[in-house]
Amino acid sequence: MSLLRRRKPSDSDPKPVLPPEPQKEKEKPLAVKKQRPKWSCVDTCCWTVGFFCSLWWFMIFLYNAMPASFPQYVTEAITGPLPDPPGVKLKKEGLLAKHPVVFVPGIVTGGLELWEGHQCAEGLFRKRLWGGTFGEVYKRPLCWVEHMSLDNETGLDPPGIRVRPVTGLVAADYFVPGYFVWAVLIANLARIGYEEKTMYMAAYDWRIAFQNTEVRDQTLSRIKSNIELMVATNKGNKVVVIPHSMGALYFLHFMKWVEAPPPAGGGGGQDWCARHIKAVVNIGAPFLGVPKAVTGLFSAEAKDVAVARAIAPDVLDSDFLGLQTLRHVMRMTRTWDSTISMIPKGGETIWGSMDLAPEDGHRCPTNGYRKEVKRKSNESRSDETEGIGRKRVNYGRIISFGKEVAEAPSEEVVQLDFREAARGNPNSTSACRDVWTEYCELGPSGVKAVADHKAYTASSVVDLLNFVAPKMMQRGSRHFSFGIAEDLDDEKYGEYKYWSNPLETKLPNAPETEIFSMYGVGIPTERSYVYKLSPTAECSIPFQIDTSAEGGPHNPCLKGGVFLTDGDETVPALSAGFMCAKAWRGKTRFNPSGMRTYVREYSHSPPNTLLEGRGTQSGAHVDIMGNFALIEDVIRIAAGADGEGLGGDRVYSEVFKWSEKIDLKL
Repeated sequence: MSLLRRRKPSDSDPKPVLPPEPQKEKEKPLAVKKQRPKWSCVDTCCWTVGFFCSLWWFMIFLYNAMPASFPQYVTEAITGPLPDPPGVKLKKEGLLAKHPVVFVPGIVTGGLELWEGHQCAEGLFRKRLWGGTFGEVYKRPLCWVEHMSLDNETGLDPPGIRVRPVTGLVAADYFVPGYFVWAVLIANLARIGYEEKTMYMAAYDWRIAFQNTEVRDQTLSRIKSNIELMVATNKGNKVVVIPHSMGALYFLHFMKWVEAPPPAGGGGGQDWCARHIKAVVNIGAPFLGVPKAVTGLFSAEAKDVAVARAIAPDVLDSDFLGLQTLRHVMRMTRTWDSTISMIPKGGETIWGSMDLAPEDGHRCPTNGYRKEVKRKSNESRSDETEGIGRKRVNYGRIISFGKEVAEAPSEEVVQLDFREAARGNPNSTSACRDVWTEYCELGPSGVKAVADHKAYTASSVVDLLNFVAPKMMQRGSRHFSFGIAEDLDDEKYGEYKYWSNPLETKLPNAPETEIFSMYGVGIPTERSYVYKLSPTAECSIPFQIDTSAEGGPHNPCLKGGVFLTDGDETVPALSAGFMCAKAWRGKTRFNPSGMRTYVREYSHSPPNTLLEGRGTQSGAHVDIMGNFALIEDVIRIAAGADGEGLGGDRVYSEVFKWSEKIDLKL
């Protein structure tokens, strides 16, 4: 059979015609897509807040999940092995707890809680208004200000409000969570055997005048009783008292109170301190006051606040979102009589005149911090010190209106007397009265008179505050004094208003008791200020620090309207060191029994990394409480060492040189 093949069609062959396909129905048009809503700044804000909150909680989770030793491991990997904490080191040396320890906290570091309040404070019974998380500041700020303020007339509780100090070691171990005050020192003391029965936190309401803590809360009596109990239950070993900051002034008041007869005093007798106190270890003590207390009362400012006020005046000088501003802060702090205790004492004799001051010739560092070597008390700094201040600074002018006034010779400064100037502002409204600061009663003529006086020394600053805030100063003058006693045997110095001024009172008759002044140096510290008039507005604070005033390379001591000197960032070295360096050194009219005094300075060294936290070599006013060298000195004293056992004085600043310049009758 033959095979049939299909012939492959050629390209020229006609293609078969296919029948037409039936037409499909026309497809319906697609629906129009909805447009996505535009991204707004509110969305960005919400997502940003959510992102950071989530990140924050995630970091907290990691922190709690990681081993306790991990942060130390990372730190040691970067900086090298860390030294043993002082408590561990001294325990290895065989030191044990011996003398009971009394802590006396300073201003603002002690917690305060609510016991009775107005309706706006509902639900806050025994909750902290000061310290802790400060949550109520954000939730109900004006209510918080109302309850933290005291009565303008009495300096005590306003009607219907009772705010009281937190008690126990928790009163001031941490200021806010994570920010230690006494916690590190307490932990290191515990390493050598201390516990709560041998440690006592002498908590008090730091807002009110020292004598009023006894009138209202019987705090001084409680301190006396607790010290007596601790001595009696610890084999007769005397206590070591450790005041910090304003606590040094408070305990100075206590030592006079406990000796004085009732009803004003505690009736302990002239030998009470000798029988109960081994040593008083003052840390960062503002014995002679601090200049920044003046600016706080005058314009509710310090260096950092002045910068913020210059950057955002509409926030701090107005009722921004109804939050407390500088006027609310001033209204509150001017009711705190304790702040008046830190006004500079001793007038021009201590702090200097228009042309002369003890710190004349001080050389400011250009990098903000100074690293120094230890030297003897009679040895001064060489000319090669880092940071040469080529322009003379008139430190004695605590307040100057204008940079040119601060730097001009005194004979070129024309001063008009402000004391007799007319006061009063008839146009003041009720709105100003609601945030009463006394400036609403000063008036334009009074403001002009203050500025026309040009410059104020430590002596005229007291007159200035009496002029701008007469009610505050009248109330405070019943409790505090700022002069120098001519005759300490005069009966008037038996009044309690003189007891916290070391220049107007005698130390106790306790020749075996030692007094230490321990403080940080090497940090630029506020000493005097350049001021200007602020933009006039009803109810505003009419004065402010002139942050535009800069010294430049020829005068690095002037930065942001503030003249800086050596100290711990809050207390100048002159205020912290002078009494132990000169006025109390040996037998003087201020120290008739010859109590031994020592000056121990700690040169500031900032932490190298963020992992080190606030550092273990800090000389800053509060951070020094975690300084390992200071803690070691304190523990050695508590374990029985005396000042000579520590090595006597340790000085980095020129405090002995400055002290010799002060012509004070001893």
